[in-house]
Amino acid sequence: MRPGRIVVLNGAPRSGKSTIAAAIRERPEGTWIALGVDISVRHMTPPALLPGIGLRPGGERPDVEARLPALFTALYESIAAHSRLGFDVVADLGHHDRHSRPLGILPACARRLTGLPAFLVGVRCPIETIMERRRASATLGEPYLAGEDGDVPLPVALWQEAVHDPGIYDLELDTARQTPAECAEAIAALLADPPGGPTAFERLAV
Repeated sequence: MRPGRIVVLNGAPRSGKSTIAAAIRERPEGTWIALGVDISVRHMTPPALLPGIGLRPGGERPDVEARLPALFTALYESIAAHSRLGFDVVADLGHHDRHSRPLGILPACARRLTGLPAFLVGVRCPIETIMERRRASATLGEPYLAGEDGDVPLPVALWQEAVHDPGIYDLELDTARQTPAECAEAIAALLADPPGGPTAFERLAV
């Protein structure tokens, strides 16, 4: 059986990953399974470990950090298992290593995908657009809408800085300039004609 294709979307919260994932699943080609931070945090993670793999940069929850390698390993093992069974997988995540100590999660995750057609896509979005999206979707008590004197709140700024380090990707998208459909089309083109040489995951796994 030919393994399914894997697309991991990496970006900050509100950068547009979930809408790109939805656009990919709507395309006629492929049988796409959606995995990632929203599904894991909302439906799978026990309350004691929240926010689980969605833990933001800053090192504020060492108790959760201690379980992050296992949580990410479990997720990537599931991604790999779906692929080996012939399913295409799109996962929306926010990888970073700005914990209270370096955990090296992304390279370890990359090694779980060895031998599979897996691609890492950077989803970029200007901080101004992210703040506009936060304000537009704000609910009562929504945190991190504005800092002092209108500055970007520190948690939001930390995500923006940390999530694209080291920035090794097969493709980069800008959701302030590209619609979800355009992003899905760019990803489809990548899958149809991958560039030569090692993929981003192969480079990260070394």
